[in-house]
Amino acid sequence: MFDFARRALFTAPPETAHELALESLRLAQRSGALRVLCRRPSAPLRVMGVDFDNPVGLAAGMDKNGDYIDALGALGFGFIEVGTVTPRPQPGNPRPRVFRLPEAGAMINRLGFNNKGVDHLVQQVRQRQYDGVLGINIGKNFDTPIERAVDDYLHCFDKVYALADYITINISSPNTQGLRELQGAEALDALLKALATARETLAQSSGRRVPIAVKVAPDLSNDAVGLIAGRIAAHGMDAVIATNTTTRRDGVAGLRHAEETGGLSGQPLFEQANTVLRRLRAVLPPQVALIGVGGVGNGEQAARKLELGADLVQFYTGFVYQGPGLIADCVRAMSAATARR
Repeated sequence: MFDFARRALFTAPPETAHELALESLRLAQRSGALRVLCRRPSAPLRVMGVDFDNPVGLAAGMDKNGDYIDALGALGFGFIEVGTVTPRPQPGNPRPRVFRLPEAGAMINRLGFNNKGVDHLVQQVRQRQYDGVLGINIGKNFDTPIERAVDDYLHCFDKVYALADYITINISSPNTQGLRELQGAEALDALLKALATARETLAQSSGRRVPIAVKVAPDLSNDAVGLIAGRIAAHGMDAVIATNTTTRRDGVAGLRHAEETGGLSGQPLFEQANTVLRRLRAVLPPQVALIGVGGVGNGEQAARKLELGADLVQFYTGFVYQGPGLIADCVRAMSAATARR
């Protein structure tokens, strides 16, 4: 069924196909069809002080506005991450801005944090029926100067705190000018210190401490990874998501669309993301969790990230190419890998 749907959807431009697929899932969920077709695999674990039904999640970007949480949650994911959301709505970059590279199991996007703003997302999250773990990914508006980026993150952080099971700080998208500068030592210190302080205030007033994850780029040197890890540990962050998309084009040279600007995701990112994942596990204290992302297209690849130190995995591009069956495949492989330890 998925193969037929994918062939039909792939006749449309990628962003149009994305919208059609999400609307179709919502119809299927509301009709009750997804309850018959899909089950959430059980492989419970506790990470960041949060209980997950299984370790396989949907990466941010599929549902930027929280419009499809119930439909996506019905597919069997152990957790869903929505966003990236910004304080104010913004259209993102001009279309076309998403490109398929099917020969490589890859995609390139330069969406640019297109979203309806944090207030819309909050409204959608409040209405959800999905009872699994929900992460909310936050960023800055494209026209906010980098020296005032902290204000944007704090605005979103305050808005979503009461609704999120964890909050992701996106400082690694290549599609918002200057954003990756926040991975530098001074800027990262200022951002994480501000967020840690805000969390303490919110935790005291609400009686609830929400974990914070930091999403990093794959295009980092070993020294840069070590620097980031040190700041994350020093400021009491709970997890690192490794990694976002890459600006490199290893493995896709010569393919149609390979020269498009934007972030490359999917199979060609697998080893590059794993290098960062391995390095992070070596330098982070054990209490900081790792969420492995990048190039997961089958259970074996999910299990490999577990072996390199990931506690949880996420995918997005793999889901586009492989469909919902990838969830159960990854859960089985990760459970088997855990049992072998």
